[in-house]
Amino acid sequence: MNFEPYPFEKLNNLLQDIQPAKEHEPYALTIGEPQFETPSFIQKALCNNASLLRRYPKTAGEESLREAQRIFVEKRFSVELTNEQIIPTFGTREVLFNFPQFLLFDKKEPTIAFTNPFYQIYEGAAIASRAKTIYLNLSEENGFKPLIDEEKLSACHLVILNFPNNPTTSTLTLDELGEWVKLALKHDFVLLNDECYSEIYTDKPITSLLEASLHVGNNAFKNILVINSISKRSSAPGLRSGFIAGDEEILKEYINYRTYIGCASPLPLQSAAAAAWRDEEHVASARAIYKQNFEIAREVLGVEIPEATFYVWLKVPNPLEFTKKLYEKYNVKVLPGEYLAREDEDGVNPGKDFIRIALVEEPKKTKIALERIKECLS
Repeated sequence: MNFEPYPFEKLNNLLQDIQPAKEHEPYALTIGEPQFETPSFIQKALCNNASLLRRYPKTAGEESLREAQRIFVEKRFSVELTNEQIIPTFGTREVLFNFPQFLLFDKKEPTIAFTNPFYQIYEGAAIASRAKTIYLNLSEENGFKPLIDEEKLSACHLVILNFPNNPTTSTLTLDELGEWVKLALKHDFVLLNDECYSEIYTDKPITSLLEASLHVGNNAFKNILVINSISKRSSAPGLRSGFIAGDEEILKEYINYRTYIGCASPLPLQSAAAAAWRDEEHVASARAIYKQNFEIAREVLGVEIPEATFYVWLKVPNPLEFTKKLYEKYNVKVLPGEYLAREDEDGVNPGKDFIRIALVEEPKKTKIALERIKECLS
């Protein structure tokens, strides 16, 4: 299998011969990893349950974790799930890689579509599944929302959306998501929304694809799945706690497949994750910090505050050269947008004119870094 280097590896290659300005403290605004302490109550739950390491974890997850995740979904999205409609996972990266392989295994000519730019694991899953890829470009012209081409979608077995979107920060409304649910039913493809940024919103709560499924009358979530994670919402990516939820007929077979993967989460991590999923106060505190960072970005860079995520998708002249100059002169790292996207069949890379800035530091550091970016732009 021929996998592309990850965006961060490409960035390292781009900057490898550059000596950054030593008079500036280094700032890396590249990776979407919250730079805040994991809340103490989560750490305490982990420590208090360390003795559970003596036991093997179940593939299906402990009932305490499943219940915490079901309660989260019900409180947050007003969607009641049964135990058969949700599976705890070891984060969401592993799901995004192995679920397409499970789903597409017996398809004669597997075809997968996903938003472009994208989280690179989508591409890795397509390669591992020997699937044809259709790109759903997100560009300024379409408001960073995927255009619907029913002829292409009718050939798909799996469509992966990512809203709220990384890196463009765009969101889809309840009705827009509902149209995608209708398409999944009409053309009989599985529709999966990667909702890992659903809790990092700046004003109003973001809609889930599960809500949209109910909205259009698909009460059994036929062909509909979502994934979510505590990595962003709880500043706890190391806990590797996520879930996949929706169509129980698909999940019934998928959980059998998962018994062979060996990716069950260790019991102490499940206990800490359950505590995190049940609490909303710490999430609200994190949202307040991210919103403050966006207010700084609006003040310094003149950008609009998005509805969700903690990214700035900034259009700049010659992003590769700008990235090198910013690192050399100001010791700040950002990620060129073209590393997060691919050229489509028309030779268009929708990330080519942009850089992604991750606002994952505390506000004081964020302001310093953004002021350097502004100075470099001018």
